[in-house]
Order: sequence, then C-alpha cells, then structure tokens
Amino acid sequence: MSNLVHYIYILSAALFILSLKWMNSPSTARRGVFAGEIGMLLAISGTLLAHEVFNWEWILAAMLIGTAVGIPIAYIMPMTAVPQRTAMSHACGALAAALVGTAEFYRETPHGFVIVALIIETLLGFLTFTGSLMAMGKLQEVLPTRPITYRNQNLVNGLLFATALGLGVRLMFVPTDTWIFPIFAGLSTLFGILLILPIGGADMPTVIALLNSYAGLSACAMGFALDNKLLIIAGALDGSSGLILSIIMCKAMNRSFTNVLFGAFGQLQTKGPAAEQKLYRSASPEEAAAILEAASTVIIVPGYGLAVAQAQHKIRELYDALTRRGAEVKFAIHPVAGRMPGHMNVLLAEADIPYDHLVEMDEINSEFPQCDVALVIGANDVTNPAARHDPSSPIYGMPILDVDKAHTVMVIKRSMSPGFAGIDNELYYLEKTLMLFGDAKAFTTEILKELPAKVGA
Repeated sequence: MSNLVHYIYILSAALFILSLKWMNSPSTARRGVFAGEIGMLLAISGTLLAHEVFNWEWILAAMLIGTAVGIPIAYIMPMTAVPQRTAMSHACGALAAALVGTAEFYRETPHGFVIVALIIETLLGFLTFTGSLMAMGKLQEVLPTRPITYRNQNLVNGLLFATALGLGVRLMFVPTDTWIFPIFAGLSTLFGILLILPIGGADMPTVIALLNSYAGLSACAMGFALDNKLLIIAGALDGSSGLILSIIMCKAMNRSFTNVLFGAFGQLQTKGPAAEQKLYRSASPEEAAAILEAASTVIIVPGYGLAVAQAQHKIRELYDALTRRGAEVKFAIHPVAGRMPGHMNVLLAEADIPYDHLVEMDEINSEFPQCDVALVIGANDVTNPAARHDPSSPIYGMPILDVDKAHTVMVIKRSMSPGFAGIDNELYYLEKTLMLFGDAKAFTTEILKELPAKVGA
C-alpha cells in the first residue's frame, strides 16, 4: 500500500506540473484543466489510502457538502464574477491550511523544524484568509473599492505584523506556551484585514495573484509540517506561480510590491480649475455606427466597464457585424485590465471570440497608428496618455495601450468620472476622441441596430 501511494503521488505531481504547462496556451488549456482535476483526485485518493481515517462518515459528509456547494458555483456564477470567486477560493484554501496547522499544534505540540513550518503555515493561512475575504468584498463592491487610509497606517500595520511574527518566533522556541497561539492567530487574522484595506481596486489583479502565492506557500509549509511530499510540491507550484504572476503584474504597472501593498494607490485626486474647464465631444449611437461603417481596421480595448455591463456577447455581435463587411477587428489586452490577471481574456473567450484576435499590449501597440478606429469599452487608466509624460501623475511610467495614436477614438463610458487611479484621463479630451455615454451593453446594442442597414447584415 505504501508503494502504491508513492506512485500515486508521483503521478499526481506530474499532472500538476503538466497542467500548468498546458495552460500556457489556449489550444491546450482545456487539457491543462483536466490534468489538474485528475491530479487532485489522485492526490485526495492517495492521502485517504496513506493515512488511517478515523471517521469515514465525516469525510463523506464533507465531500458531499463541498460538492453541493462547488457544482452550483461553477454553473451559476457568471464569468464577470470570476475574480470574486478566485478570491473566495484563496480564502477557503488558506483557512483550511490554518485550521490544520492549529489542530496539529494542539494535538502534537511539535518541536524543531516542524514547529517552524507550522508557524509559517498558520501565519500565512490566517492573514490570507481575511485578506482574501477583504479582496472579495472590494471586488463585489460591498466594501469601498478605493483605498481606506488613516494616519500612520503603514506604521501600525508594520507593528502589528512584527508582533504576530514575534509571538510566532516565541512559540518556535517555547511551544508549550499554548496560550500564546490564539493571540498569534488573532493578530495574523487582523493583519490580513488591515493589509488589504488601503489597497484600491486598480491593484486587485496584483493582489489576487499575491494572495494566491500566500495560499500556496501556506500549503507548502503545511506539507513540511505533516511530512506530505505532494503537499510540498503542490504548494510550491501554487506559491511560485502566484509570485511570478505578481511580478508580471507589477512590471505591467511599472510599480513595486511595496508601492502596491503600502502606496494607497487610487485616492481621488483634487481637480484644479484648469481641469474643470476641459472640453470633450460626445456622439450618438447613429454617429458611432457611421464611423465604424467606414473603418477598415478596428481595435477594441476591453476594460472593467465591459465586465460590469456584461457586454461581452454584444461585443461579439459587433465583431461579427464588422468582420462581415470586411473590416479587420482585433482586441487589445492590457495585462492589468479588469480585476484579475486574464480577466478580459476569460470574458471574451466566454463569448467565443477567436483567441488569436486577442492581442497583448506589447504586440498591438505598434498597430494603433494605422488603426482607423479604436473603441475603448470601460478601460480607463490603462489608456491614459498622462502615464507617458506627466511625472506628477500617480500612473507615470506605467505601460499603457497607445489608443491615442489611432485615427479616431471612441470611448463607451457611463460618465466622465475618473478611474481607479483617481485622475482624469487625457484621452477623453483629445479632438479625435468621441465619448459614447451609457451602459456598454445598451450602447453597443444601439450601435448594432444602426449597423445592419448600413452593412447589409
């Protein structure tokens, strides 16, 4: 039986690695998901075979409850809520690791390397649990999406984390002081709340990836604490991939981890008199349809406004209408558009938009100068030209989509309100820009009503 479990673990680990590999490409992504699912099923089966199960009734009850919750979430949850669901998954995984660590601490009173791993496991587990719940609340907008700050916030957070860490170190050397553990766990839990509180919605893609890394590292530490090699491998894969993704997100925003976590990015900027006097031009659905009718190349820039309006299927209809008349249509994807890494890719894939027409920022930027129309749908800060030339701007230096270089720019937006960075978008005030005010789904529907007669669809 022991040898069988080892073979199962090796096969499961291989499937986890292949899953990540295959998910690097849209053509093999489904295979990657299937490999990950089979790997997890094998991992659970091997664990149940390797250890004596004291109460099968509890195990089966937990499996049934998890299945009853998981299947409806998978089928009912709209793709627009994937970021919230991801944050919830991080919270559940981290809480599971923290509770296992807590049970092991009181059951075994471990010493040496095991207690070190256990403290790391519970510290990361508890702070990731509450941090992920906070992120979910901000993504769902039941909590304010803008940073919530107070005086000396970073100092308070630093002292809180140092105290929790100090108590954890104390437990490493004197694990018999069991009364310390609830305080250590409580401070770790509180730190997770205060860590996410000053982070704005614009940084959610990076935060989601970072919390994923924390949850993975907690699981990896749990593997050391339980002497489970597969947990170590799976946690290391999860933790390292989340960290790499966080680095990619920071690079895409030209910012550091410390700035994301402690910079309170997204505070509303005070407008000066000059900003109030800026003029912009708006257009009707009929005018927008006429411009699109005459265009031979169109680049659509999706953003969070598209997700909020759930307009991806209407955008697919617009894509079909334009391509039928011979226009070349592409989608420009910024790495941090939306609320999680790959958010726009997921939404557009749901509408069956050809994946090879989704082009990353570095590849599409050179095409904007030859583009007849750039249609921006809810993307704000990632299209703001101030990032290139205004050192006083909070987004200065952030790589952006060069939408302003297109011949004509049209922006579907509910109002002129600023984005998550809290600043006006200079793009909206250019002579070549037309503002199309309204809900993205409703406005696109109106454009489509005008297009059939014009293009013979």
